[in-house]
Amino acid sequence: MGAFFQELVSVGVYKRTQGRITRQVTFFGLALTIALGLWRLSTLMSGTLQFALPLALLLITLWVCFRMVNVPAFADFLIAVEAEMNKVSWPTRSELFRASLVVLVMIFSLAVILFGFDWFWRVFFVWTGLL
Repeated sequence: MGAFFQELVSVGVYKRTQGRITRQVTFFGLALTIALGLWRLSTLMSGTLQFALPLALLLITLWVCFRMVNVPAFADFLIAVEAEMNKVSWPTRSELFRASLVVLVMIFSLAVILFGFDWFWRVFFVWTGLL
């Protein structure tokens, strides 16, 4: 546990040039989530602490978020995530359109089929007097 706290007070950036985009997105996602929570906290509070406490907590948690994305184990994970995302072959716009069209057609087809089964069994059970 001492190594974790030691990492929180250090100022270095672990493997500065690797996984930069993933680390920045992770940091801003965490920061936005915390900022929204602290904004909500400030709306629930009143008095002198309404803005001072959330602002102090925001500064502390921003530092913790910055340090968390530079903890070696977590940073290595984010570096590996970015490396794997670079290996993905993304579809072209026309491939994406065709694949989305296939999915939508299948969803609507299955909805019509299930509606037909439901209608048939409802009519059947009303006809037999079970409903």
